Amino acid sequence: MIDGIINVYKESGYTSFDVVAKLRGILKQKKIGHTGTLDPMAEGVLIVCLGKATKLVDMLITSTKEYKACMKLGITTDTEDITGEILGKNDSWKNLDDAGIKACIMSFIGKYDQLPPMYSAIKKDGKKLYEYARAGIEIEREKRTVEILSIDDIRIDLPYVHFSVKCSKGTYIRSLCRDIGEKLGCGATLSALVRNELHGLYAKDAVRLSEIEALRDDDALDRCIIPMDALLKDYDSYDIKPQASKLLLNGNKLNSHSFLKDASCEDGSIIRVYDSGRLMALYIYDAGEDIFKPFKMFL
Repeated sequence: MIDGIINVYKESGYTSFDVVAKLRGILKQKKIGHTGTLDPMAEGVLIVCLGKATKLVDMLITSTKEYKACMKLGITTDTEDITGEILGKNDSWKNLDDAGIKACIMSFIGKYDQLPPMYSAIKKDGKKLYEYARAGIEIEREKRTVEILSIDDIRIDLPYVHFSVKCSKGTYIRSLCRDIGEKLGCGATLSALVRNELHGLYAKDAVRLSEIEALRDDDALDRCIIPMDALLKDYDSYDIKPQASKLLLNGNKLNSHSFLKDASCEDGSIIRVYDSGRLMALYIYDAGEDIFKPFKMFL
């Protein structure tokens, strides 16, 4: 079984689940998961975790994301992207100037309450919103606070507007385009989307499914496998003392004397724990008990 991470370039037309399903066939292993779902029309970085690395999925999903987006002004759709059914058209975008469009887009930088789209995987009473939407049922949704960290590289070629956006977890770029369109008074829908960066991995370095298959055939999969700890550099690392190795293997709590160097942490801090150069676990510090408790075990 392969343990590690692949920076997959998800191509348009595939769902994120499609990518995982195809990789299970290519790699001949079942334990595979992805972080950060991409819509079928979207492209770009999809972090796929293999084997023991699947335990990191929930940690990697929390990352900020960077997208390259294009929206079309003067049109609204039920899915909030160009693949949906057209709900309305408005030619008032012809009266807008570039400066006004840019000012409107930039006004969304910061935190704001965003209404998620009906066509999304958010669950309501055990069902995903898109299941209700496909059945023609409109469900009342609650707005969620998201954060637009930056918007750059705005290029206007009316009725199309291109821009790059860095945002928090939970932000829907489709809904951001919808909100920009509403503020401009002409409506807008997402026409193209590429996730350019996620957790320090970039689209330019991502590998497509066909490339992964070719590497497998050449017995060169190691060229695209990223070690688990490569995405955990934000957490301090500590080597276990030989006499504490058994405690670690049994998943026991550890004190600061269990490591080759003093581990001084704030309450809730997560550390990487190694044994003979191999990542064995993530531990979390409990200041109240002055002890490190198991958080993620990779034994």
